Amino acid sequence: MEHTQEQKTPRSAEGLYKFFIYLVLILLAVTILVPVAWVFMASIKQNSEFYGNPWSLPMGFYWQNFVNAWNGAKMGQYMLNSVMVTALALALLLVIALPAAYCLSRFHFRGSGLLNTLFMAGLFINVNYIVVPIFLMLRDGDTWLKNVFGSGFLLNNLVVLAVVYAATALPFTIYLLSGYFATLPHDFEEAAYIDGAGYFSAMVKIIFPMAKPSIITIILFNFLSFWNEYIISMTLMSSTSAPRTLPVGLLNLMQAQQSAAQYGTMYAGLVLVMLPTLILYICVQKQLTQGMTVGGLKG
Repeated sequence: MEHTQEQKTPRSAEGLYKFFIYLVLILLAVTILVPVAWVFMASIKQNSEFYGNPWSLPMGFYWQNFVNAWNGAKMGQYMLNSVMVTALALALLLVIALPAAYCLSRFHFRGSGLLNTLFMAGLFINVNYIVVPIFLMLRDGDTWLKNVFGSGFLLNNLVVLAVVYAATALPFTIYLLSGYFATLPHDFEEAAYIDGAGYFSAMVKIIFPMAKPSIITIILFNFLSFWNEYIISMTLMSSTSAPRTLPVGLLNLMQAQQSAAQYGTMYAGLVLVMLPTLILYICVQKQLTQGMTVGGLKG
């Protein structure tokens, strides 16, 4: 009897622990899903519906809010700018970070330890704290270009903004990829070398396909970072005639629509910002989970 009671006690404690964990997870899911669902519902309401119960279901689907946000509030142009900046920044980041992480993780050469230390040190630098020095550096460069060539292009330029995004994301990206590449076995590369493949071919045809989950994880994390970034974009695109990215345009829309009491258009703009990230996450959810777990299981 005593032995049976001793077995029941750990099981009951384990069941209570699981219940507590599930309860916390459910509460966290509710705190995330309820605001998102409320924004989607508010985006299809007419303005008159906002003056009643804010939690009431919409009486219909008022799609004109999205038309007003896309055309009248220029959210379509802002989204195109964000797509261009995010795609270019991701392309630059992958072209630089993938070979760099491969070399730092698979080869030992003079200065490799120092480079790894510098990239790890970059993880502790908050980009928002150095945005002013970046702006001053680009402004001084623009001044020099205007004195020499008559015009500058370093500020209020989407391409330069994408370069800054890619540069600020390099430490985290290289650190994560290097850790994953280091767990991959060398047998496949050695077999490729015996068959006559070079370092570049082995990297592209052997290592990158094996590291696909980790690469997808990097793409998703940096996509979310670039897509939702506000401070750098607002600082480097400070001219009134400069092209705006979606977060900056959304803030301008919120300020304008609050004064005009066009709440439906404002929430439609919020949905336009959230929708691409939600769609991307749903498409790569399985690969994202693999990329976050496989590296820890190997080695």
